[in-house]
Amino acid sequence: MNQIRKFNVFGLSARRLSGLFMVIAFLLFASGELYSGVSYSRENPVVRAVRKVSPAVVNISSEYEVGSRLSPFSGLGMDSIFENFFNDFFDPGLQRRYKRTSLGSGVIISGAQGLILTNAHVISRSSTIQVVLQDKREFNADIIGADPDSDLAVLRIQSDEPLPAIDMGKSDDLMIGETIIAIGNPFGFSHTVTTGVISALNRSLRTEERTYQDFIQTDASINPGNSGGPLLNINGELIGINTAIYAKAQGIGFAIPINRARRIINDLILYGEVVLPWVGITAQEIDNHIASYMSLDAGEGLLVRSVELASPAHVAGITTGDVILDIGNQPMKTLEDYRAAIRSYKAGDTILLSVRHEGARKKITIRTTVYPVDRGADLAFRLFGVRVQNWESQGAMVTDIRSESYLFRIGARSGDVIRQIDNITVETVDDFFRAVIKSRQKSSAILLLQRGDQGYYITVQLS
Repeated sequence: MNQIRKFNVFGLSARRLSGLFMVIAFLLFASGELYSGVSYSRENPVVRAVRKVSPAVVNISSEYEVGSRLSPFSGLGMDSIFENFFNDFFDPGLQRRYKRTSLGSGVIISGAQGLILTNAHVISRSSTIQVVLQDKREFNADIIGADPDSDLAVLRIQSDEPLPAIDMGKSDDLMIGETIIAIGNPFGFSHTVTTGVISALNRSLRTEERTYQDFIQTDASINPGNSGGPLLNINGELIGINTAIYAKAQGIGFAIPINRARRIINDLILYGEVVLPWVGITAQEIDNHIASYMSLDAGEGLLVRSVELASPAHVAGITTGDVILDIGNQPMKTLEDYRAAIRSYKAGDTILLSVRHEGARKKITIRTTVYPVDRGADLAFRLFGVRVQNWESQGAMVTDIRSESYLFRIGARSGDVIRQIDNITVETVDDFFRAVIKSRQKSSAILLLQRGDQGYYITVQLS
């Protein structure tokens, strides 16, 4: 009797309480049976976006030939011991040639024209490029244009059947935290999908070769092979091109914003290269000494060191000694800020600058244009310190060299032949001037200089 009273709850006996528990258990079981047949749609926005875009994502493989010094001691474990001896007594041109393949991704941006957008480093040095679609169709691709500075390239394939294409989005209204989707071919695994969120905007990346500006940062995995693939918003629209140029990134992905890519794409399609707008300003950073002299804060703006005559900046009223405070509301603190700002415009655009002119802050509008080709000779003498003429074989032969120039100081002389500037092969003087004009906004350029039958790669600092 005491035991029964001990289980008396709310006036219920143990027997009635036990029955109540049984009823509740039955209802819970019945409820589970009732709802176990209910199915929820697994087709969420990510699934729909991937299904929509995947046919336009392609796998890119490119073959390029490389060479290695062929030593008679190769494979004997004595290469390092006899290398100097071999170089002194054997033909240094003796090489073993072999092919290497790179894998990357791309996305079709125009089905009618067969245009594919990818990264420049995916197809650099390529002799043949093959594109494979999701439906296993294979095509040989031609390079329409490539721009290493932005790491973008446009390819073209020819197809008798319609090609799927991606819908272009925009990247000027991206929100930190919004969901994004990356599709690519990491490590050769075709059409791999990763998701994440936008972690940051306007990121800058410095590599051994150059500095890249204005990247989208995401926590979606972007590995080798993802390069050139699309970054999508939740609606399946293209908002960026994934890139894996930053080798130290772990759990961090980067993409080129599509709004910045649009102008570059147009130039690559129309001209085969990016045409930088001509402003006509040579600027320098403001150090503590200059800042003190001009009553400025160090790092506040850029000093205009010179203005080219009859240039857009000269016509607009910019003069030597002015301080550029911002361009398009973007503060100017370093030369890289200036170069990145100018690269965001195309020839014919109007640029709004805030400058300090004769002690007063004012707004100045500059209408950019294409750099005049007939100024190429003077620009080459100013930047590189050389004058050239066509060489009987191929290249631009140095006929005059300024004694204060970097090339003169390292030993370059009249009679040397310039065969290449960065990625542009120099076969004629016109090629040389075109390469010089394209290099004018860079901090340095790599020259292939030939003397006799020997070639030398030289990095020249530009100012």
